[in-house]
Order: sequence, then structure tokens, then C-alpha cells
Amino acid sequence: MTTIIDAEALFVSALQPSELPTIEQVQAAIAAALLTCGGADGCALRLAAEFGEHPEVAVARMQWAIQTLAA
Repeated sequence: MTTIIDAEALFVSALQPSELPTIEQVQAAIAAALLTCGGADGCALRLAAEFGEHPEVAVARMQWAIQTLAA
């Protein structure tokens, strides 16, 4: 379950794939997103909104988040 929450938080974070973030930057971005969004539920709500508004880019961003966490 933590991986799902982390992926959702990374998805809604300000971190960009083009930054080629380090693991420390990824962890900091996840923590900041969870704090900013008010926890896992807030991140999930933002994620759902992004998929509704911008599905064409949301899929690629979620794939990046999952692949980043799997590395």
C-alpha cells in the first residue's frame, strides 16, 4: 500500500522527470506532497483530478512515478 501512496504523492509533486531526481529528492518530494495535500487522501484526490483534466499527460507521469519508485 505504501508504494501506491508514494506513487500518488510523487505524481502530484512539483518534481519533474526532466530533473533526473536522486532518491533523496524523490523522498523529499513525496513528503512535501503528502504535507501539502493533507495526506494520502488529498494526493489521491489531486491525482484523480489530473487524470480527469489531462489524461493524455497523466498516464505518462504515473508511469514515471511508478518506474522511479521501482528503481
